[in-house]
This record gives sequence, C-alpha cells and structure tokens, in this order.
Amino acid sequence: MKVVDVKSWFSLACIVTALSACGGSGSSSTTPDPISVAPPAAETPSEPVWQAGVYEPESEFINQCVAPRSGIDPFSGNAYPDEQGTAMDEKLWMRSWTNDTYLWYDEVEDNDPANFTIAGYFDQLKTTELTPTGTLKDNFHFSRATDEYNTLTQTGVSSGYGFEWEFVSLVTPRELIVQYTEPNSPAAQAGIPRGASLKTVDGVDFVNANTQEAVDVINAGLFPSESGKTTNFTFDLVDGSELTVSVTSANIEVSPVQNVRILDTDIGKVGYFQFNTFIRTAQDSLISTFEQFIDNNVTELVIDLRYNGGGLLALASQLSYMVAGPNQTNNAIFETLQFNDKYPTTNPVTGGTIRPTPFYSNEIDYNEGVLTNRLLPSLSVSTVYVITTGSTCSASEAVINSLRGIDVEVVQIGSPTCGKPYGFYPTDNCGTTYFTIQFQGVNNKGFGDFADGFIPTSTPNFAFELPGCSVADDFTNPLGDANEGMLAAALAYAQTGSCPASAAGTEGTAVAEQSQQVQSSFGTAKTSLAIKAPHRERDALILHNKINEPILREKQ
Repeated sequence: MKVVDVKSWFSLACIVTALSACGGSGSSSTTPDPISVAPPAAETPSEPVWQAGVYEPESEFINQCVAPRSGIDPFSGNAYPDEQGTAMDEKLWMRSWTNDTYLWYDEVEDNDPANFTIAGYFDQLKTTELTPTGTLKDNFHFSRATDEYNTLTQTGVSSGYGFEWEFVSLVTPRELIVQYTEPNSPAAQAGIPRGASLKTVDGVDFVNANTQEAVDVINAGLFPSESGKTTNFTFDLVDGSELTVSVTSANIEVSPVQNVRILDTDIGKVGYFQFNTFIRTAQDSLISTFEQFIDNNVTELVIDLRYNGGGLLALASQLSYMVAGPNQTNNAIFETLQFNDKYPTTNPVTGGTIRPTPFYSNEIDYNEGVLTNRLLPSLSVSTVYVITTGSTCSASEAVINSLRGIDVEVVQIGSPTCGKPYGFYPTDNCGTTYFTIQFQGVNNKGFGDFADGFIPTSTPNFAFELPGCSVADDFTNPLGDANEGMLAAALAYAQTGSCPASAAGTEGTAVAEQSQQVQSSFGTAKTSLAIKAPHRERDALILHNKINEPILREKQ
C-alpha cells in the first residue's frame, strides 16, 4: 500500500496557528485574520519497476488499481478492496499471479509490461507451445469484466422458451437449428421439432437482415430477459413444410436426462439415454435410468453426450461408477488434479492438500456435501459407446478419460470433443476477472493430455484417439430414434465391431467448415452484423470449466 505522508502538513499547520495567536503588536484586542492552509493534493502513487526474471509476491500488487472501484459490491455485499495504484501495479500483479499458479508458467515469456496495455499484457501471459496436431496448447485464456461475469454466473434461473440451438452461423446468411427442446417447455408445447431451421423472428428475416435495428429485434426475440414475452417464429422443417408459432417465455427447468430407451438388437438389449449437463438435479434421473436398465437386462450401453458441456466432477464420478461397477473401480482413482511443478501436493489457490477424486459408489446429498448410505446401481459393462461432438466438454471428457484409465473400452461415435482437460479459478483484480489455466485432470493411469479433444478413428495411434466412427449430427431424426445417424452408427458398431459405410468421409470437413463459420461470427466478421449467443459465454465460463465441490465426507 502507498501512504501519503501528512506529518509535514500537520507540522506546518501548527506553526502557522502559533504565529497567528502571538500577533504583531502585542495588543490582545486585535484578532488577526485566520490563515487558511489547504491540504496537499493527493499524491500520485509511485510506479513499481519491472525487473526481468524477478517476481515479487502477487500480494505486493493486488487491488492496486488505475481506476479503483468504490462502494459496496452488490454480489458479495462487501466493500470493494481497491486502492489507488498504477497500470504497472495491475500488470505486475497478473505477472506474479501467472508465475505462481499458471500450469505452464515456465513457458511464458517475461516481456516488459511497459510495452503493453493492461489487457494486452494479460493476453500474452500464456504459453505459445502447440499440441501434437499443431493447435495452440492454451485455447482457454481470457478475461471478462467482473460485473458481467458475476451477472452471468450468479443470477440463477433464466427465462427462455426451452430451445437448445445449433449455432451454425451467427452472421448472414445466418443459420440456427433446433437441437432439442426441454420437456414441457413453451417450445415443446408449441410442437417445434428437432431440426427446425429458424427463418423469421417477429417478422424480421433472420437469415439475411443486416441492420442494427433488425438485429436488435432478433436478439430481443431469441433471448428474452424475463418471463411473459411473446415472440412469433417461423421455421422451415426437415420435411419441407413451414411452421409459424407464437411462443411465450417462461422460467425453464432443465431436464438433464432425456430420451431413455431400451432397444432390442441382435446382440441383446441396448440401453440409451441423452445426458445434457452434470448438475445436481441429474442424480435422481441417472439412478432411475440405470435401475431401469438393470431391471430389463440391458447388456450394452450408449450414452449420448453430444450436447453435454460438463459441470460437476462428483456427478461425473458417480456416472462412471454406474457404468463400470464395483469390481472395475475398486481402489481406483476417477481423477486427480495436477497443478504446476511448484505445487506437487498443495493446491496453490486454496492452500489445501491435493486429494484425488475417487469413483463415488454412493448417492450424494449435495446440499449437505455428504455421501449417503445408498449404493448406486451399476451395469458393470466392459465396453461403453459414447456419442460426442465439439460441444462435449470438461466433465463429459472426464468420464471418457476415467473409464479408459481403468481399462473400460470406450467407443466414440460422432466428432472430436472440445478438448478441455484443464480448469481454472476465476480471479478478480481491479474490476476484471481473469481466467488462466491452473490445473489439469489426469486419470488412474496418469493420462490427461487431450487438448485436441478425444478423436474417433478406426486406427487409433495416439492416447487421445479412440476406436469409433466419425459421424455428423443428424437433425432429420429425433434423438433416441434408432434411425438417427449417430445412434444408428453406435448400434451398428456394437453389432459388427466396425463403422457403417455411411459414417465415413465427410464429417471432418463439415466440422471444420462449421467451426470456421462460428468463429468468424464471434470474431473477425466486419461486413455482417452478428446476433448474440449468450449460452456460449455461460458454457465457456461455467460448464467448460471443471466444477469442484468440497471434498465429500461419509455420512455419520
């Protein structure tokens, strides 16, 4: 902290006051005019000096801000900790914080902070190393204004219609396709099917409109801020017909487990379910699903994770146990967090001892943070088929990785996962929340290097390549239908041990083209106005990060 020295000012004030009281003539009948002494102007904080290779503790610079916040933080109820500082204070804080906690701190160049803005300096505080396929090792390095981040993550239930969208292109010619609708939501009640392609929003041409006024109408219609907003939509359906509906927004309850199916095949009964997110409320649905599979003598299992961005690691551990059962998980580790080599046994952020996450075999009381006495059901399969896309992230990938760590064969159907074996602790300083990779999850065999995602292939050569089939998402059939392209490929592989002919060839190109479209929508497109996609920020900040609950304890 920098303190203004006021001692000399008080001394000067005392001397002036004494001289005034004595007077000039010795007459006590004359009262001299008071002499006004203004306090000095606030001292400009001195700027710390960067010295290459020397890292002071981050505590020397934290909360020393160019523009300190004042008042009460509405999210925490506490006063903001900011004090007056300089841009160099902010830069040296992030430099020391990175050197202490960043997973690859020794791959960060120690460039002179004076050559960068505050935001620009943070942007380059990361590794420039590449993955085996030539992509950047660190694709998850970013920051957000703290008030925006808090609003996004702490505001609770959101209003909407119950659509989940496939964002093919956010700029003209725009394309949004309905992935699925939440059961009993306004969208489901309006009969809007999977594969419906959006054409108009309140009369505005969704595909081609390119004025700010039109885009504002589209955004307001697609993403209502409160319940009770009625919007008119027009869709093209997969059968070539058109559907026009009015839908009123409401508070949407997420159903994480959907489309549970038991399919009769030549190799026996196959259990299938769509699993969308690892949230606490999913536990009961997962338990009832596996109990149903056991009661019906299911021998093969397909888990549809194509839209599952992640969430709670404890729940991912429970799901993995229900797949593998007690014998295969006995005394095995579900996942262990690894920090940088300065902290082999201690979490550098919390200060706690690093403890591996086991395969949880019991139901969890998530409100109390305790393991109950109720044993989870389990199928104990030796092979599991997982359906994936680039939206399959984090805790979903942890399930895949953990099962492979105990030699359960995981057959992958679809496209590569997002590649997020990493996590971070969002950290605020001076009104900006910074996200820098601080840990990596590894399985029972110590493997966790899948920054390129898990990739299905007929001839796996690398540890991040899995046996399976490259298949495009099929919007022409309902999820859970045996004719839907990805599920059909999984069933074919289960029966023949190989991919169907229709699964080969085009998926890599399609995924690459779609990725380029979406990236341009968020980044470099200048001639076309992009609509917003709020759930993508939510996924990046919450779901794609691994969410760690406190260490669970046995119920007494």
